[in-house]
Amino acid sequence: MQREISSVDAGWWIVSSEQKLWLPQGELPHGLAADFGLAGQHGILIGEWLGENVWLIQASRPENMGSVRQVIDQDTGLFQLAGRGVQLAEFYRSHRWCGYCGHEMRISPREFACLCTHCRERYYPQIAPCIIVAIRRGDEILLANHARHRNSIYTVLAGFVEVGETLEQAVAREVMEESNVRVKNVRYVTSQPWPFPHSLMTAFMAEYEDGELQHDGKELLDAGWYRFDALPQLPPLGTVARRLIEDTVALCRASVA
Repeated sequence: MQREISSVDAGWWIVSSEQKLWLPQGELPHGLAADFGLAGQHGILIGEWLGENVWLIQASRPENMGSVRQVIDQDTGLFQLAGRGVQLAEFYRSHRWCGYCGHEMRISPREFACLCTHCRERYYPQIAPCIIVAIRRGDEILLANHARHRNSIYTVLAGFVEVGETLEQAVAREVMEESNVRVKNVRYVTSQPWPFPHSLMTAFMAEYEDGELQHDGKELLDAGWYRFDALPQLPPLGTVARRLIEDTVALCRASVA
């Protein structure tokens, strides 16, 4: 699967190191390897986009290394492939040595995995499942400003699934822990790979059941019920959070029609 890149290889180039992505001119490199000085590097074919190859090269560049968030407004498929590349690069970087016997490992030639030639242990990229949920109360939606956000964006609640939990149990627990609210009619909507650093977001919608809103001061800076026509600054388009909010706003509008 891994091979030396030639000057005539072409396609989309995911050049990544330490969860950073090379973005010359603020965009993913696209074209011939020779045009970007990538010939001679070792690359892995990780997918295809619009009939062209998508390559991963584990390397850093002295300039224009940024976050995969900077391409979040690209087409969903291309963003997901960029996220795959960043996650794989970090997986390969963190699995140079076997966790069982300590010997050096090699990249599998047939699948996204690392192999230990000494004890024959096989490692695959691990994905952390998360839930994200939009909660409606009549013509209002519960939105919060998360401590991890460095701006004034308000979004829906989210959290990691714990060991031994169902997704629905995780929804109920996270909502209670973060907002002191109980929900009902929890229903699955969609999912989205989320490479920050290696999550799979499972999206739900739910309805308010009871409880007085009291936000968790550690994870949330603020939280409140917002009427559908008086919303704060929202997450960018293309995110599953934005889709949940827009779907909930449509339900809120219908409830007062």
